[in-house]
Amino acid sequence: QVQLVESGGGWVQPGGSLRLSCAGSGFIFSTYAMRWYRQAPGKQRELVAIISSTGVGADYVDSVKGRFTISRDNANNTVYLQMNSLKPEDTAVYYCNTYTNLQNFWGQGTQVTVSS
Repeated sequence: QVQLVESGGGWVQPGGSLRLSCAGSGFIFSTYAMRWYRQAPGKQRELVAIISSTGVGADYVDSVKGRFTISRDNANNTVYLQMNSLKPEDTAVYYCNTYTNLQNFWGQGTQVTVSS
C-alpha cells in the first residue's frame, strides 16, 4: 500500500533552516508529482510546494518563494523541502502528499516550530 513517511521537523529560531524529507513506498514514485502541505493551528491545510515527477518543474505558494526549495531523488523515492530564513508564521505541521489511483495519500506529518 502507499506509504509516505516524513522526517526532519523540529524547533528552530527565526532565520534558521530545516530540511524535511518524505520517503515514499508502495507506488511508482518517479511517475507522480509530489507536494508539501502545511497546517497551522486553527487554519486550513495549505499547499506549500509541488514538484513534477521528473523534478524539472516546481512551484510554491507566494509566502515561501525565495526561501523554500522542493527537490526529489527518484532513485531513493524521497522528496525534500529545504526551508531557509524561517519565520514564526512558518510554524505548522508539514505533510507530504501524492495523488495516485484516484486517491490522495498523506504522511503522518512532521511538526515545525519557529520561535525565539
